[in-house]
Order: sequence, then structure tokens, then C-alpha cells
Amino acid sequence: MHIAIVTAGGAGMFCGSCMHDNTWARALIAQGAEVSLIPCYTPLRLDEQSASLNRVFFGGINVYLNGKLGWWKSMPRAVTGWLDNPSLIRWATSFSVSNDAAELGELMLSMLQGEHGPHRTAVAELADFLRQLRPDVIIFSNALLSGALHEIRQATTAPVLCTLQGDDVFLDSLTPAYRQRSIDLVSKCSQEFDGFLTHTEFYRQYMANYLSLPVDAFSVLPLGIDVNEYPGRPRPAEPGRFVVGYFARMAPEKGLHHLADAFVLLKQRLPYARLKIGGYQEGPGREYLNKVLAHLSAQGIEVENAGSPSTIAEKIRFFSDLDVFSVPTDFLEPKGMSILEAMANGVPVVQPAHGSFPEIIQATGGGLLVTPKNPQALADGLEEMSDPARRARFAHDAWENVRAQYNPQRMAERTLEILQRTSRRTLPVN
Repeated sequence: MHIAIVTAGGAGMFCGSCMHDNTWARALIAQGAEVSLIPCYTPLRLDEQSASLNRVFFGGINVYLNGKLGWWKSMPRAVTGWLDNPSLIRWATSFSVSNDAAELGELMLSMLQGEHGPHRTAVAELADFLRQLRPDVIIFSNALLSGALHEIRQATTAPVLCTLQGDDVFLDSLTPAYRQRSIDLVSKCSQEFDGFLTHTEFYRQYMANYLSLPVDAFSVLPLGIDVNEYPGRPRPAEPGRFVVGYFARMAPEKGLHHLADAFVLLKQRLPYARLKIGGYQEGPGREYLNKVLAHLSAQGIEVENAGSPSTIAEKIRFFSDLDVFSVPTDFLEPKGMSILEAMANGVPVVQPAHGSFPEIIQATGGGLLVTPKNPQALADGLEEMSDPARRARFAHDAWENVRAQYNPQRMAERTLEILQRTSRRTLPVN
């Protein structure tokens, strides 16, 4: 089976969806499938071996210029094509190009116009590429690319599915002038997909309702992380040592401010506790992070900031120093990759009881659930993890069950089951 995965780059930052799609592609290849991982907007920035094509469709520079400059979309490709060079885009995005959804409403609407909008040339190029590639199945990494779907359906008979893994978070962050219009257009465009994939039952139900789509068109595909890349083991308790960790993009919706408020309370109970953070910190995230750090500094609390590790080895060193981990999101997290990474390194977690977290905790037994957006409850959960025996039990279960439940082989096998069922349902019988 030849599977084409059309995925969106993260504009120069490490993106959980990008890394998941790359791990996914590698796992499918290991199971004997042929996979074409096709980047859109920007090249994929990864901390593992890339399985993606060295080509970018809907190059981010041209997408921006097409949306902003009315005359640019009429320029011949001989003039504009060089701007889609992956090396050039990678260089351009190294200057902290903003991917703030609040500023991207106009571009979002232009993308959803598909072949009738300013990106018609890019839509035609992707459709023609897929026509020549002749995959058995096409999978979009998100519904925000669905404006290109109609022309792709005209170019190929392959069933087309969509993985939903945070589309609502982006759409909800658009300004009111664009939010509902974008949701309505995504819903309309998505009617042409043959099916949808989500990583939890929660998100399956949530997105079916959010986009007004039939829930029986959705299949649940558990996340998979390459556990062989994470050799960390549960660390033994040390008297007078308790390190709380956070690793995620610095943004209000990721909830670092909730963890900061909880840590102030925890510090009153465990004076020796330390807070260690890491994750992407450029662009708007820098101002947010500085506010959180200033708040903690005013309480006499210093934070160890590991920045944004560029390799898996650095990330493993980060996790290996932790006793407990938390990313107390404001939004309803559809995935939870960093939670799985922490547990794969033997670090138990304390998470809000919403989104995908309850399913992950239930499947692994690797942590505690607390009331969302409640620093007192979060502080209580963190303190509970300071008990050596309880933490050791959670850490052991986390380490073992992530390997059993969320490994790439299981993800790939489940994918092939879903795709074979989809192909039988949608392809004409000869």
C-alpha cells in the first residue's frame, strides 16, 4: 500500500504534529508500506531522522505574498517558484516568523478558497503531483488544508482521509472577524473527505460536533512515539530533591502560568522544590514567558530554563532530571505528545482532567488528574507526587505502559487496519 501523508510544517519550530507524522511515516515503512511524507508551508523541523520529501508545497513565503499582495498571485511560476526552495524557507523561518493564529485569519480564508482563491497555482501543483504519484490512500495532517481537497479529488481516485490533531485550537484563536467563517468553510470543505482520524475518543466526539460531521466517519488512531529513542528510566528518590518540569511551546493556552501559580504554593510546602522548563520560546511566546518568569521572580523563585533543545539527546537529559512533569493546558489537548515523552523517560505526570489527558492517564496509570485551571488542585497533585513510594509506582507504570500502548508498531498496524477498511468502502470494485 502506498500512503501519501500531506503534512504542515511548523514554521521553524519543533511541532508535535510534524514529529508525530514523521514517526508515523517511519513506522508504516517498517511495516512494509510505501510512504510519501509531503511537507506544506515549511520543511519539517525534527529531532529525528526525516522521512519527508525534500520539497515544499504551498511554500510559506509564496502563501504569505499571495494572500497579502493582490498582484503577486498573477506572477509566473518562473518568477515565484524559487521562493519554495526548502533551504530558503528554512532560512526565512529561522527569523521567528510569526505563526500566531490571531494574525492569520485572512490567510486562512484565502487557503480555504482552494482552486478559486489566490493559491490556485499551488493547489494545482499539489493535485498534479498526487495524480502522478498515484498513492493508494491520501491523508491530510489537518483540515486546514482542505481547501485543496476538491481539486485533488478530481485528480485521483484514491480515498482521502484527514487527521484532526488541533484544528480547533487554531480556529478558536482566530479573531471574531474570521473565526466562524473559517470554521464554516472547513466544515464545508471537509464534507469531501472519506474519513477522519483522531488520537482519542474524546477528540473523535468533540470534532464531529465542532465541524458538524458524522461521528461514524471518525476512527481512533492511538498516538505512537519511538520509545527506543527514549532510554530514560524512573529515577530513584533523593532526600531534599524534587524537580517539577514543563516542556511545551511557550503560549498562554499551554498553561505555564497555571503551573507557576501552583509552584508558588508548592514551594511553601516543599522549600527545596525546583522548577525546570523548556520548549519553543520565540515570537509572541517570549513576551509571555518573560511575564511568567517575572511573576515567579517577584515571589523569590528562580526557574531553570533549558530553552528549546535541538536534539533528542538534549531532550532526554531534560526529562532525566525531573521527578514530575506537568503541562496544565487551558485548551482541550487533542494529543499530549510531551506527556507521552515524559512518561517514556520514567517521569510521572500531573495533568488537568480534560481533553485527551484522562484517556492517556487511564491507559498508562502514569499520573494524576486534577481540576483544570486550578493552581491549588495542581499544587496538591504535585505534592502528592513527592511521596517516594507513590511516585515510584506511577513512574514504573508510566514507563512500562507507554511502551505497551503507544509504540510506533501498534500505531502503524492500527493505521493499516483503518486504511484497508476505508479502501474497501470507497474504491470501485473491478
